[in-house]
Amino acid sequence: MFDYKSKFKLIKELDWKLITIVTCIFAFGLMILSSATHATTGGSYLQIIKQGIAFIVGMALVIVILLFDYNFLGKHYKGLYIVSIILLLLVWIPGLGKDMGGARSWLNLGPLDFQTSELVKLTFILSYAKLVEEKKGKLNTIKDLIPLGLYAAPIILLLLIQPDLGTAIVFCCIIGGMLFTAGLNSKIIRNTIIVIVVAMPLMYMLMANHQRIRIDAFLNPENVSLPGNYQVMQSMIAIGSGGLTGKGLYEGTQNQNDFLPVQDSDFIFAVIGEELGLVGMLVIMVLYALFLIRMISMAREAKDFYGTLIIIGVMSMFAYQIIQNIGMTVAAIPVTGVTLPFVSYGGSSLMTSLANLGLVLNVGMRRKKINF
Repeated sequence: MFDYKSKFKLIKELDWKLITIVTCIFAFGLMILSSATHATTGGSYLQIIKQGIAFIVGMALVIVILLFDYNFLGKHYKGLYIVSIILLLLVWIPGLGKDMGGARSWLNLGPLDFQTSELVKLTFILSYAKLVEEKKGKLNTIKDLIPLGLYAAPIILLLLIQPDLGTAIVFCCIIGGMLFTAGLNSKIIRNTIIVIVVAMPLMYMLMANHQRIRIDAFLNPENVSLPGNYQVMQSMIAIGSGGLTGKGLYEGTQNQNDFLPVQDSDFIFAVIGEELGLVGMLVIMVLYALFLIRMISMAREAKDFYGTLIIIGVMSMFAYQIIQNIGMTVAAIPVTGVTLPFVSYGGSSLMTSLANLGLVLNVGMRRKKINF
């Protein structure tokens, strides 16, 4: 029998601060998206409507996730791992998988294109956190890391084959955040950084051609013939012209005249800079900072280490995406197809971001024992 009374008591334990912060970020993003899509100046409201529907569906997913104790989900971590592999393999089925942006990462579901790696972020976090939980305080040698590395390797490899380097890096950040929290030896962290720096030339040679071109573009920003540099240059012009307070909402010339490419998704932060200026950019960055800090606080309050790792995994994912998107917009980081969480247009990205938020809320609402 479903115990409504117990569920109601748990709902009272929801972290409304985090929910309020995310709602503010989404509302801010929807306002900016209405400008980026020219919805109020003769364009279509279709993307705004789709984004709103995705938010509603995402919140429904949050509710469903809250119904299940995260430890119950953790008991099925092996099954979740298998589901992760299957989801990443589905994109290779002829007629079902779809190429977009140079990567075979999507499923063609009629009116909806769904990126399976977005859902895998959720299943992988639940699965990998369970494995890392058993290694707490026991990550002192490379030998200790081998089982964890072998567990993650098929996921990373399948992402690289697509090829989707940007998403693969997101997963590496999730893994890194969990391992650090579990007490990864500082010498291993130092040596890993050294190895990565030394191996960069070899990593560059092993990259796919379009990935090497992006690195070349980043190292030669003045060459607009290189893919990505035109977008970054237009982004910098847009942000620079915004000044302190911006040109005004719906008044950005780079945005409204379509000089700024992919302004509804990858470069939506530039729209904020042009139309709302430094003030607008600071507002969204402060909201993101509060968002990440709140999750760190919730991770500390979790009733068990598995819950802590789940929140840290989600937080690491969001932190990378925020830093990467803003960084590439201001030419500080090479361009990749990483969207700005809860702001950029994209139904599958928004829904799965909310689903991951549901995991955090799930851990938070069960942070202490409830007496019924």
